[in-house]
Amino acid sequence: MTDRPSRPSAESTLTASGDWIDQFLLTGDDYQACLWMGGPIDRQDLRRLVDQQQRELAAAGLTAGGTVSLRLPPSLAYVASLLAGWRLGAQVSLLDHRLAPGEVERALQVLAPQVVVAAEKVSGPVMAGYAQVEAVALTRGGGRPAATEHALIQLSSGSTGPSKVIARTAADLTAELGRYRQLADYPQQGGRIVLLASIVHVLGLVGGLLHSLHAGLELVYPDRLTADGIKAAVAAGDRPTMVLGVPFHAELLGAATVTQPLPQLVRMVVAGELTRPGVPETFTARYQVPLGSMYGMTELGVIATDLSGSLRPAVTPAPGMTLRVDDGELLVKMAASPYIGLVDPTRWTDGWLHTRDAAAIDPDTGLVTILGRLDSQVSIGGLKVDLTEVEQAICALPQVATAVVTYDGAIGAYLVLTDGSSLTDAEAALSEQLAAYKRPRQLHVLAELPRTATGKIVRDHAVLRAATAAAPAVSS
Repeated sequence: MTDRPSRPSAESTLTASGDWIDQFLLTGDDYQACLWMGGPIDRQDLRRLVDQQQRELAAAGLTAGGTVSLRLPPSLAYVASLLAGWRLGAQVSLLDHRLAPGEVERALQVLAPQVVVAAEKVSGPVMAGYAQVEAVALTRGGGRPAATEHALIQLSSGSTGPSKVIARTAADLTAELGRYRQLADYPQQGGRIVLLASIVHVLGLVGGLLHSLHAGLELVYPDRLTADGIKAAVAAGDRPTMVLGVPFHAELLGAATVTQPLPQLVRMVVAGELTRPGVPETFTARYQVPLGSMYGMTELGVIATDLSGSLRPAVTPAPGMTLRVDDGELLVKMAASPYIGLVDPTRWTDGWLHTRDAAAIDPDTGLVTILGRLDSQVSIGGLKVDLTEVEQAICALPQVATAVVTYDGAIGAYLVLTDGSSLTDAEAALSEQLAAYKRPRQLHVLAELPRTATGKIVRDHAVLRAATAAAPAVSS
């Protein structure tokens, strides 16, 4: 067995040299399985893959202080390319492989990477949780070296409009890993995480991939991103297992029939958006384990949690997080702005990140309740209406599978009906639940709601109107 340096604390001061990859993520037992993609990948295998990819990136011209963009599906190639880029001391930006060519080109024009790693060949079944990828590192003309010491560049999910360019340093990432290590109910060494969340975005990347490597967990990618495929991934191991995803995944599992016990499953945790009413109760009734939740942002990662599902709808601040509410908006203490390029200057001011989320903090317990987006508070005829309340009320109707509520001069709702339900039935049920001034002026029925690559419902008015225009007429 190869001797490795002991893992330092997450608060260690790190440089941009890339040493932190070996110190924090690749150290450990050579033969310990750290990833599962159709079979186990131990740390020795992973180090070998990272070494190989590091040579290929260097051959493409990537050096310390350089820039590289990854556009790869979940795969060993993705993991190896990410760690190799960081180990070289480069700044790595992440592009979701599901973006359209035009979206990719616009992102590359903004990011200007010197090297792009893309999939030359992708194989694997439809709905797989990972892919077999032959990656190629291509030098890109006009690329620029890093202008800052940030290690990671991510684009926000874009569920409410254009993406923001968000940057994090190695110290930011290792500090977040430190927060995860202090969460009592989050899986630690010897456990397993079945990952459903995208590793391009912060939940899957840090809460899944990086935490698993840092803490000594096995990170499992399902063979199929279906209810049966997810349950099979849980059942394939004998160690305590948590499922990590978004509310959509909890709804998927909650609607599935449980044909065999899953004693390995200890909990599921979701993040990314508010969970629809009734989903936690349905999930727990099916699997006899809690559905926990986390609140976080790409800018900071995990901010607050309710991993036991016992505080709902409240969450407790993660270790080291300082929060306050100002004029109804949740603010999080943050030493420097996380944004690069043009951005609304009011998003970060005087050491505080403005989340744009409405919240309340209990003065006695410090528990935080997220009330929805700050812009969800509107005035109708002089009366205040919370669009989040309206959306939750619509989603709780038995006639409605899911919905999103918007405001564009008037309240509107886009919804998916449950099988056998009609729009007239939904309208009648809603009249019993909400006062007339709170009810949407228009209800638009769709076969499915537009979602971002991470599974979040899109709230952009133009996207929702286009989806409605393209949808077949629905009789009432």
